[in-house]
Amino acid sequence: MRSFRDAKLMARSLREAMAAKQVPLSHSETLEIVARQFGCDDWNVLAAKIGETAPDKPAEAVLLQMGIPILRIFDEAKAKEFYLDFLGFTLDWDHRFGPNMPLYMQVSRSGLQLHLSEHHGDASPGSTVFVWMEGVDSFHGELIGKRYAYSRPGIEEDGPGGRTLEVPDPFGNRIRFCEKRD
Repeated sequence: MRSFRDAKLMARSLREAMAAKQVPLSHSETLEIVARQFGCDDWNVLAAKIGETAPDKPAEAVLLQMGIPILRIFDEAKAKEFYLDFLGFTLDWDHRFGPNMPLYMQVSRSGLQLHLSEHHGDASPGSTVFVWMEGVDSFHGELIGKRYAYSRPGIEEDGPGGRTLEVPDPFGNRIRFCEKRD
């Protein structure tokens, strides 16, 4: 919790949630509950502690988030066969500017998102994406078990960073799934 205002917002949210369940609570009752959740005897003690904390750091002017790689594809059916059927990704959405226009889609699995694009200017064929992961042996077994005719990837035991399962797609791109060394 960063400020007095945050604690009051928590109390308000609690009061609204309980009212939706037909359990009416006053604002002061929810303030007391929030205080106890933070290990304080009552609201006055929590309010004093919050007032003693150092002021918040000013918000950064720039806040970056995780990037999403864009990989060039040339054939929708082959891309879906590889990324959805073989790798086990889910199609989140797709987009075309019009009929017979190039496809742009997002696929994801277990928190990893990839953008796949038929647009010639979006990405260069032959790109490599490096992905940290856990469970490389299980993933390898899953892929081999699918008996995909065009790829039987192996695990490189001494890959940079750890054990690496490099999987080439039908368009010359590679995804390196890497499990950190213990």
